[in-house]
Amino acid sequence: MKTKQNYFLTGVIVLIAVAVVLLKYWNYLTNPWTRNGQVQANVIEIAPRVSGPIVTLPIKDNQFVRAGDLLFEIDPRTYQASLDQARAQLDQTGGDVEALAKKVDSARAEVEVARASISQAKSAIAQADAALAKNKAELERQQSLLPKKATSQKAVERAQAVYDVTLEEKKVAQAALLQAESNLLKAQAGLAEAQAKLGALGDSNAHLRQAKASLEQAQLNLEFTKIWAPTDGYVTNIRLGIGSHVVANQPALALVDTASFWVDGYFKENSIAGVTSGDRAVVTLMTYPNRPLEGVVDSIGWGIFQQDGSTGQNLLPKVSPTFEWIRLAQRIPVRIRLVNIPAEIKLRIGTTCSVLIKKGSGDSKQNGSHTSQTR
Repeated sequence: MKTKQNYFLTGVIVLIAVAVVLLKYWNYLTNPWTRNGQVQANVIEIAPRVSGPIVTLPIKDNQFVRAGDLLFEIDPRTYQASLDQARAQLDQTGGDVEALAKKVDSARAEVEVARASISQAKSAIAQADAALAKNKAELERQQSLLPKKATSQKAVERAQAVYDVTLEEKKVAQAALLQAESNLLKAQAGLAEAQAKLGALGDSNAHLRQAKASLEQAQLNLEFTKIWAPTDGYVTNIRLGIGSHVVANQPALALVDTASFWVDGYFKENSIAGVTSGDRAVVTLMTYPNRPLEGVVDSIGWGIFQQDGSTGQNLLPKVSPTFEWIRLAQRIPVRIRLVNIPAEIKLRIGTTCSVLIKKGSGDSKQNGSHTSQTR
């Protein structure tokens, strides 16, 4: 009897063990799990906008900084001198523009004088024409009276002389008109040249706009000598010191954005078929094995690097050897957004973790939504 009871108890224990194993396996199939997870965050490369030696460095390696805190300062003296020079250049340009404006006024006055000279010359020609017609008529009258002894030879000669003088006066007036017209063309050309050199008036003037742009650029360069933190985060791996020379647009230090932490879980491709954005996830950091964190599936990667077929040596395709009877599943990255992170949990980029995804646990209304990380 005892033997039967022992067999029965053994069978029950075996069945319970098998049931537990099957339950665990079903839970594994239903809720994919991986130990291949990594903490990630946005790393901002801090690059100065101008070059020069560092004169102020109030931060130290791995220090936490707030957005707007001073990270370092570049020697501003060179850029201050450039700013002073740009201000002086703007003042000089203003004086030059004023002088050009006066030249335009002077050239415009010369155009008016030339036009007045033309009017006077035309008036003189008209007067000469009238006098010429009158004196010609008098000369012809005297010439007609001479055969009749009704006038003297001296009177005829006098009339001829007056006519000749009037004719010369007309020629002088015509020459004056030609000269006045030539002076007008020169004055108009001088006015056009002066207006071209001056350009537009007021704030639209090209010389002033260029000088103001140079001044603004000099002001910006001076402001760029101070580099501020763009967001809250940790400065890390600092290799700078007082006197270190930094180069414009070359990264000088890294800032880890503390508001951007997430987890990348690398799951087998045959275990994520039912995973959707919004599904709940449990993240267990190796650093804090007893403090699982809540997470939500943010997105699933759409591709991974394919080694087979990539270009290798001598531009030939690179193909890795495989065993025909073994088919290895690829790992697909799944992005997990962390929520409700306790203040005492310190996340660090590159640290490892385990990730469990609960399929179908997400709210359909929230699937694909992006909420900010909270502490």
